[in-house]
Amino acid sequence: MVIAFSGWNDAGEAATGAASHLLASWTDSSTDVVPELIADVDPEDFYDFQVNRPHIYVDESQIRNITWPTTEIFGVALPEFDRDLVIVKGTEPSMRWKSFTRELLDLADDLEVSLVITLGSMLADVPHSRPITVSGSSAHPDLATRLGVEVSSYEGPTGIIGIIVDGCMRRGIDAVSLWAAIPHYASNSPSPKASLALVNALEDFLDISVPQGELPDEATEWE
Repeated sequence: MVIAFSGWNDAGEAATGAASHLLASWTDSSTDVVPELIADVDPEDFYDFQVNRPHIYVDESQIRNITWPTTEIFGVALPEFDRDLVIVKGTEPSMRWKSFTRELLDLADDLEVSLVITLGSMLADVPHSRPITVSGSSAHPDLATRLGVEVSSYEGPTGIIGIIVDGCMRRGIDAVSLWAAIPHYASNSPSPKASLALVNALEDFLDISVPQGELPDEATEWE
């Protein structure tokens, strides 16, 4: 299960950009891999609509519709891989984080998820001209050693990703966080170079190949 949320954990929209690329690249590719929406979250229970407001849009028939802030869960069957992917992409919830995490991880249990990978991006003192650094970490020393990542030593305020990782640890689900470092002076969204770095890190960690599409060109243009 690969998870990305917009908001506090998503500087430059790099994490949600990476998740969007995963979904779009397979949808637009010539392979038989097609992401399927398998669940979504009822926004009424978890979102403050004065903070994350619904959007009105007019469709091709000139009919007005409303898009609500929510979280969507997609299934991606990968025939050439020994496991399939579940991609979670949404807006960081405004309230009831414990209930939100419990419902999401209940679904993970139902889907027999064996590994959760959260994607995040943060502002840092790094130059835009060098490769974007992606660090991998885990909350438990034993798990960090087994999966070959660092032990997270962060202390301070957290976002929904931190709560989900803690929930995974309590349930015995392996969980790893991948964080991209965004130049603090170039934090405007989007940051395709950071999204590409997260996609590449995910490829390396899972030993899979993700269609790159136009993302490398967009990263070069951004730089």
